[in-house]
Amino acid sequence: MIKKESVYKIGKIGKPHGVDGEVSFHFDDDIFDRVDADYLILEIDGILVPFFLDEYRFKNDETALVRFADIDSQERARELTGCDVYFPREHVDTDADQLSWAAIVGFKVVDDRSGAVVGEIESVDDSTINTLFCLLTTDGNELLIPASDEFIVEVDAESHTITMDLPEGLTEL
Repeated sequence: MIKKESVYKIGKIGKPHGVDGEVSFHFDDDIFDRVDADYLILEIDGILVPFFLDEYRFKNDETALVRFADIDSQERARELTGCDVYFPREHVDTDADQLSWAAIVGFKVVDDRSGAVVGEIESVDDSTINTLFCLLTTDGNELLIPASDEFIVEVDAESHTITMDLPEGLTEL
């Protein structure tokens, strides 16, 4: 059984494309192309299921047209519409300089001064010029922290932690 901790979300399946089982795949991270993936993981009714790729082609920078093995009709493809798509963390290069924003969702943020875990990254907001980590703190609150290089001390991809030198008082906001 595939566990949620071993994968990270990279996109969502859109509508079927044509009649032979091809679907549109709206992605946030093109890791599936960069590491030559054999399969993607779809969440179906709360269960993570691997689907092997037959072929794909890019429609634009955010959408690919994908054909999965054994999905050979528009009806079968329609069943996948709206499914979240995940990628296995084990296939991701652990070089911190190569990690995408999507790959660090689920990482713990550690305060460099105290060594305490501030929270877990739930999402990354890169819709503005100032990218933000959206954290769920250890006491259950939401907190926004600037994802600035000047605050990031170390990224440890193997232990899924980011150590940050946070400005005093930022975690009390």
